[in-house]
Amino acid sequence: MPEPGSKKYDTRRARLRKEAERSGISDQDANAAAKETLRQEPEGRSAGPKTERGRGPKGERPGNE
Repeated sequence: MPEPGSKKYDTRRARLRKEAERSGISDQDANAAAKETLRQEPEGRSAGPKTERGRGPKGERPGNE
């Protein structure tokens, strides 16, 4: 699952929201239900920095002393 804030995440949330609205859930409750569904998916959690650069300045990284 994509990370929150990405385009793929927003697209998935919108689809889940529409499905909930079609099943009879109110607009605000559908939005909350979609967010909660995405939050509970294990792949939705951030995996941390993707590159070495994302870990910060080389001299300040843990293990570089």
